[in-house]
Amino acid sequence: MKFIDEANIFVKAGNGGNGIVSFRREKYIPMGGPDGGDGGDGGSVYVIGSTDLNTLSDFRHTRRFVAQRGANGQGKNCTGAKGEDIVIEVPLGTVITTLDQGELIADVDSPDEPVLIARGGFHGLGNTRYKSSTNRAPRQCSKGSAGEQFDLKLELKVIADVGLLGMPNAGKSTFIRSVSAARPKVADYPFTTLHPNLGVVSVSKHRSFVVADIPGLIEGAADGVGLGIQFLKHLQRTRLLLHIVDVMPDASADSAVDSAVKILRELERYDEALYRKPRWLILNKLDLVPADEREDLCAEITTGLDWQGPVYEISAISGQGTEHLCHDIMTYLESDETL
Repeated sequence: MKFIDEANIFVKAGNGGNGIVSFRREKYIPMGGPDGGDGGDGGSVYVIGSTDLNTLSDFRHTRRFVAQRGANGQGKNCTGAKGEDIVIEVPLGTVITTLDQGELIADVDSPDEPVLIARGGFHGLGNTRYKSSTNRAPRQCSKGSAGEQFDLKLELKVIADVGLLGMPNAGKSTFIRSVSAARPKVADYPFTTLHPNLGVVSVSKHRSFVVADIPGLIEGAADGVGLGIQFLKHLQRTRLLLHIVDVMPDASADSAVDSAVKILRELERYDEALYRKPRWLILNKLDLVPADEREDLCAEITTGLDWQGPVYEISAISGQGTEHLCHDIMTYLESDETL
């Protein structure tokens, strides 16, 4: 199924039903008085997060959601029926904003909690409501108010604990295949990852975390070059970023440092808050480096980057170092400092 992470929809709550003018008419009861009932409230529109959905593809064809209007009042003080509500299921992590102003309507991050996005109209009043000691035969009533309506933008930001950063072919997809049951495409050409992939990493019984892999970034990504910038928003909810660097993109430490700097520069240009997230450096593909050269090469890269945070040396394809890394990630996520 194609990954869809944005959609535009139109929602309209139901109008309130109208009140009516009516008088009691029964044999032998002259001037029975007003008995016009109120209308019913219009139906509202709600959204609810669903753990069974992971894309917005359902909204490619269904874009209009209109709730039922309230029924008009009737005689004998009968109130009109309330319009039925509409409940729209969306994936967890969906952000809903108005299309014209970009005003935040809802951020759906919890399952099974309906969120009101368009309120139904209020019912109109029947003429019984206007009865008084000085107005015993009122002939006025009111119409129901209009329900709210909006053109909305739905934007999915996947919910993951850990996000992967890196150049195309840095080994992000291989890493997620190595540590989880996810099976993203892996090939020897750039941009094999075309949409975000999620994997659940189980460290031990009842201890696991979710990792997100996005398409690789390249220089100029903040200006729309390549694919990754379209999906960086999916890393904004993560608690930790893993910056995966190919230690031998051109058989030199300088090339690895240059690639890593480009990623950091694009990340900072895109979102300062995302740039400031906790970030670990993962030096990947050590299996391609002769054993006697690995220590010096890794030291050159970390020195060239002036890296102050944690550094891990792994080979995603063989699994070397990945188990230790995953245990450290789990410990970090469970620590109080990340809560």
